[in-house]
Amino acid sequence: MESSFLIVGLGNPGKKYKRTRHNVGFMVIDAIASRQKKTFTKIDDNYWACSYQNQNKHIILMKPATYMNLSGQAVASGMARYNIDLSRLLVICDDINLEFGTIRIRSKGSDGGQKGLRSIISVLATQDFPRLRIGIGDHFSDAVEYVLSRFSKKEDEFLVSIIAMAADAVDHFILNNLELAMSRFNRNYLEN
Repeated sequence: MESSFLIVGLGNPGKKYKRTRHNVGFMVIDAIASRQKKTFTKIDDNYWACSYQNQNKHIILMKPATYMNLSGQAVASGMARYNIDLSRLLVICDDINLEFGTIRIRSKGSDGGQKGLRSIISVLATQDFPRLRIGIGDHFSDAVEYVLSRFSKKEDEFLVSIIAMAADAVDHFILNNLELAMSRFNRNYLEN
């Protein structure tokens, strides 16, 4: 029996937001799609999706088109369309509470102030779904301005490798399990 997984990267659509801190979820999803040589198709005006096979797993990649604050609508729509249960959903997002360079995978939890996660928790009426959070740093006076800003040149030097590690973590989650992905990938990649 084939298992289906829904991997959702959170972000805001449009060129204006493309390389901003809030869009690291989109960046990871784009990196995975690029590895698989897949392109996205717009579904129901709610999200872009593409899919691929890895061993006996069917993986659907999703980027909500609803803007961050309404991400829950797209996720619920995708879960219904592809018949996904919570254990096979993985949400990838930015986290201002984690230092830049940190990847943290959890099986469940609060939104931690992340409005996309907040929307998903609200629409699904549960916090019990896996998420992969990527630290974007916590050096800001205005959180909204900060998450919508671009990475610094110094951060950009490390960003490609952090995105690649997050993409590897997604593979590990799908092919192994959440606990192994957590033990292998939960750390700050800029620390020796």
